[in-house]
Amino acid sequence: MRRFLSLALSLVLLAGCAPSQPVDADQSADISQPPAQSQPADVTPEPEPEPEPEPEPIVSHLMVAGDIMSHMPLTNDCYVKETDSYDYTHVVQEAAKQLALADYAVGNLETTLAGGPEYSGYPRFNSPDELAYNIKDAGFDLLCTTNNHCLDKGIDGLNRTLDVLDGANMPHVGTYRSQEERDENSGIYVADVGGISVAFLAYTYGLNGHRLPDSKPYAANVFNTDYYTSVSNPDYDMLKADLAAARALDTDLIAVITHWGIEYRTKQNGHQEKLTQFLVEQGADLVLGGHPHVLQPYDTVTVTGEDGQERQGFVIYSLGNFISNQNFDDHKKDLATKTTAILDLELTKDPQGNTSLTDVRYTPYYMVHRNNKPAGERRNLVNVHEAMAAYEAGEETIIDKNSYRQLQEALALCHEVLGEAGDLPSE
Repeated sequence: MRRFLSLALSLVLLAGCAPSQPVDADQSADISQPPAQSQPADVTPEPEPEPEPEPEPIVSHLMVAGDIMSHMPLTNDCYVKETDSYDYTHVVQEAAKQLALADYAVGNLETTLAGGPEYSGYPRFNSPDELAYNIKDAGFDLLCTTNNHCLDKGIDGLNRTLDVLDGANMPHVGTYRSQEERDENSGIYVADVGGISVAFLAYTYGLNGHRLPDSKPYAANVFNTDYYTSVSNPDYDMLKADLAAARALDTDLIAVITHWGIEYRTKQNGHQEKLTQFLVEQGADLVLGGHPHVLQPYDTVTVTGEDGQERQGFVIYSLGNFISNQNFDDHKKDLATKTTAILDLELTKDPQGNTSLTDVRYTPYYMVHRNNKPAGERRNLVNVHEAMAAYEAGEETIIDKNSYRQLQEALALCHEVLGEAGDLPSE
């Protein structure tokens, strides 16, 4: 029966395919063409799908500033008698305008917050707690806390400094209250810099002759094994282990903050150069230096990395002071310690996930002293270009003829040390 049904179905299909009338020659020429299909007039053809957009690179700006210090003349200028408190807002308000443009901003806190009311400047710094809050409000996102002054008020002062920073919601790197705190990520702080991950490490050459308690070697990252004597023998094993831990975090970039060099020299030394090469070999992409209290040059360093491949790293040997109150009879030294810059590093992550430093700019700043003014008006960190332009237009209230001349000298010094090419306004 199945075979019969199949045969009958085949005959029916064949019969249905045969023409019912003879076909002339003209008609037979079009037999291979299917009959035209008519569409209703109101049917619109579907549009072609839009192509997937090309992924855009991620571009962010990391801004870096120098030493945040509060010598007593500066601390006194920030005292508000009416409220018996301190306020640094007027000192940093001009720099805050630029820091607001950063995706992330980093500075070096070179003082302790050990508690008042007995505050002090050099040689053992202790500043009001308000400094932490005002620096946070100015736009800083991370502070390095390891430097030669971090033990000025002992371990208790070091620990309280971190407590105050935590209370101000200010992240920090380089000093630690416990071994567990140091062991977490090997003391590394990982930051989101506008969509680009950066691992920050921080170290100091020494502690001004102070020695960490034998029971608390973790409290401060010190890169010299002889940090309390000759400060000349880097602990390469520790640095290598920490940078291996940083590489294992698989961040987009690694930045190492270094407190090093010789004070008041506007040129790096061989020790800084050698250590920079080692850090870049071990994976550092950015080396951010401080301590000399004056500007030192920046450069690109090319080395052979741990994997045998050539790699490059960026270094700025010193960003000088950010806010401070140093005074010297030597005019050149006095000018250099009041002159500083905010460094603007443009970081780019391409669609393939490769991240690099794509632009370096800086903005010159100068610490203006006006000793004849009342408290709250004596110290101002000014943007050199903006203050000069305002003075030239007859609009400036802080700058007079004498300080205008100082700004001209500060600008020339920035160009001499950092190069004129990088002195471009941020977009």
